[in-house]
Amino acid sequence: MEGRPQAVPDEQMANDPSRDVHQAQPDQPDDPRPPARPLDAIDRDILRLLRSDGRASIRSVAERVHVSRANAYARINRLIDDGVIRGFSARVDQERAGHGASAYITLKIVQDSWRSVRERLRELPGVSHMALVSGDFDVLLLVHTSDNRALRDLVLTRIQSIPEVLSTRTLLVFEETDLDPEP
Repeated sequence: MEGRPQAVPDEQMANDPSRDVHQAQPDQPDDPRPPARPLDAIDRDILRLLRSDGRASIRSVAERVHVSRANAYARINRLIDDGVIRGFSARVDQERAGHGASAYITLKIVQDSWRSVRERLRELPGVSHMALVSGDFDVLLLVHTSDNRALRDLVLTRIQSIPEVLSTRTLLVFEETDLDPEP
């Protein structure tokens, strides 16, 4: 029978050893980048400062970690080149940005379908974080939508229409708190 895969009851799925989606091959088995160099205390301090304030100047970072500006600049560039720093972003208050509804959505997906599901999920509006995880479900999404109606449409119309998605569970977020970076 073609079309959407049939959902299997949780109990039956839990006992099916072929169900483990996490035995798939890694996305990039031959990563061309050299392994990242070990971080020292100064590198960790720089990361902590940049997590707290991604707009901090090189001069400010250098002063706060007690190194020269040239040293701070070289270290930050090395952290970027090594892939330790993947980018810089702003922390957004979702409600003030017009997103009145936030939710974590868990998905169970067809075994070995992570790559195609990931590409489809990337296209969806409001997805701010996505992870392939182990446990009772396979994928964890954090989404932000304008309201509950938009959230309902995202889950019931967009996500559940992906053929490899077997089931979803939606956990509404009542309040979010940004945690300060580690001291």
